[in-house]
Amino acid sequence: MRIATWNVNSVLARLPRLVDWLAHAAPDVVCLQETKVDDGAFPAGDVAPLGYAVAHHGDGRWNGVAVLSRVGLDDVVRGMPGEPGFPDEGTIEARTLAATCGPVRVRSVYVPNGRTPADPHYAYKLRWLAALRAAVAADASGARPFAVMGDFNVAPADADVWDPAAFAGSTHVTPAERAELGALRETGLTDVVPRIAKGPHPFTYWDYRAGAFHKGMGMRIDLVYANAALARSVTGAWVDREARKGKGPSDHAPVVVDLSL
Repeated sequence: MRIATWNVNSVLARLPRLVDWLAHAAPDVVCLQETKVDDGAFPAGDVAPLGYAVAHHGDGRWNGVAVLSRVGLDDVVRGMPGEPGFPDEGTIEARTLAATCGPVRVRSVYVPNGRTPADPHYAYKLRWLAALRAAVAADASGARPFAVMGDFNVAPADADVWDPAAFAGSTHVTPAERAELGALRETGLTDVVPRIAKGPHPFTYWDYRAGAFHKGMGMRIDLVYANAALARSVTGAWVDREARKGKGPSDHAPVVVDLSL
């Protein structure tokens, strides 16, 4: 079985590339982030010929998450209990969706960016990560294979950014963000990609500007956190850098994990 996660940075802008990638990579389950459409506008008809059912949680121009599956799509849950809002508790953004796909349960997440440590969006990010920890605790400790996957907007360690000095004073690398990520792992989750990844450093994001991709100026912020039942079945994991090349790519590359269940 093959599962994957990809921040597509607009599913409509990236649709031809998404369809081609699905046909080539043939994942059984894909978590998407930053779809930037509402539920009615998601192009489910374009992926249906490839065998994918779609669950989507979106609110229009910003955010948006989805799960695509060709092995079943059940028990879909949009959002999560205790999910904070921004800029106030009354505005809940479309940032997470969970579903059962055959033998596995997955949760697609698009963690808030944080902007700067002084911005209210940063405090919102920390609250959101704390709510995510509570939401996944039961699945993380359960017997059913489970993974929370997506764009976490946090680099777990200094080795996960191209130059730690370039990020001094910025979000994505602060101790508070990394502490929340660590607390999430302590629910019973394992970061499976660096454990078994093949190829060069598995950066997953490169800014569009200044030729960052070609210069290797990347970050690893798209993660696959698996519970014990799923982690022990991992046979391979990698970042599909080819999907970041060419004309009109997303600024993120897909992360792919193969399983033997």
